[in-house]
Amino acid sequence: MRIDELKQRLRDAGAGPSHAQRILRVWSHALHSDSGRRPPQRFFPAPLLAALPAIEAELAALARLQAVHPGADGSERLLVALADGQTVESVLLPRDGLCVSSQVGCAVGCRFCMTGRDGLLRQVGSAEIVAQVALARARRPVRKVVFMGMGEPAHNLDNVLDAIEFLGTVGNVGHKNLVFSTVGDRRAFERLHQARVRPALALSLHSTRAALRSQLLPRAPRLAPEELVAEAERYARATGHPVQYQWTLLEGVNDGPEEVEGLVRLLSGRYGVLNLIPFNAVDGAAFSRPAWAHCQQMARTLHQRGILTKLRDSAGQDVDGGCGQLRARAAQGLVRPLVKATGADSTWARATRSSTARTAPG
Repeated sequence: MRIDELKQRLRDAGAGPSHAQRILRVWSHALHSDSGRRPPQRFFPAPLLAALPAIEAELAALARLQAVHPGADGSERLLVALADGQTVESVLLPRDGLCVSSQVGCAVGCRFCMTGRDGLLRQVGSAEIVAQVALARARRPVRKVVFMGMGEPAHNLDNVLDAIEFLGTVGNVGHKNLVFSTVGDRRAFERLHQARVRPALALSLHSTRAALRSQLLPRAPRLAPEELVAEAERYARATGHPVQYQWTLLEGVNDGPEEVEGLVRLLSGRYGVLNLIPFNAVDGAAFSRPAWAHCQQMARTLHQRGILTKLRDSAGQDVDGGCGQLRARAAQGLVRPLVKATGADSTWARATRSSTARTAPG
C-alpha cells in the first residue's frame, strides 16, 4: 500500500484533513489512540469512528513483527512480515536510529551482500516503509531513518520518496536525519533535487576503480566514480547535507594503497565524510573482513591526507546483521517466530491499549 492510497481510504471513511493527520500521526509514532487534546469520540465524525477498527486492523496488517534478534551493541535486527507473507528486515541502531528496507530482495546483486542473491521479488510500498518505522517506535524512540536495508532505493523511487516526505512531515524526522542510500542513479539524483523533503545522501562507492566497482556491483548503473562523486557533491551543496560515502572494506580487494590514492584524488575538498565499514561476514561470499588494525591504519592515513574518515564497526554482527541474512535464515526455518507479534494481538493494538504515550533519528 502507498501513502496516497491510505489517505484515500481515510477520506472514503469520512475523514477530513485534520482527522487523517491525527490517525496517521498516531500510527506512525506508535502512540496511544487517545493521545491528543481531544479523544476520538469527541473529534472524529460518526462514520469514521465506525470505520476506525477496520482501518486500525489494516494499518496493523501492513507490517507485523515476526522475529527480534538483539545484538550486544544495543542494536536489534527485526524480521518484518508484510501482508502478503513476504518478509523484510529493519535494524534498530544505537542512538535512536533505524535502518529500513525498500524492496523485497534487490536487483543490483552486490557480491558482498546477501539480499541480492535471489534478485528482486517485489517493491515495498510507501505505507509499508512507514509501517517499519511504526513497528520500531513501538519498541524505542526513532529519530533517524536510513534507507540502507534490503533493496536499492533508486529502483523504488516513487515509494521511497513518498515515505521520506511523510517521515519528514507527519513522522517528525529531521530532514538531515533521513538518509537516502544508493549505488548511484541519474534518475535518483534528479528526483532528489526536486523533492519537497530532501534527505541526506549516502553513496555506496566501494571502489575508485570503475572496473572493480562493476565487478563488485554488477548491475549498478555504469557511472564512473568521478561522475558519481560530482553528482553527489552537487546535491550536497544544494541541500547543505554532507554526503556519506559508504565503503565496505574487503580484505585484499579495496583496502590497499591504490584505493587510498584514489580516494584522496576523488574526495579532496568534497563536502562529505567517508565511512569505512569492515565487511560483515556472509555465508558463501568470497570475501574476508580485514584485520581491525589494518582498518584503523587505512582510516588514519586517509584522515592525515585530508579526507574526513570514520571507521564504523558494522552493527549487529553477533546477530547476522548484514542485509538479507536474517531473512535467509528464516527461509531455511532457522528463525523462531515471535508468536505474539504475528497473531491477532498486533503492535498497533498493543500501542493503543498502552497507558504510556510514545513520542516520536546514517
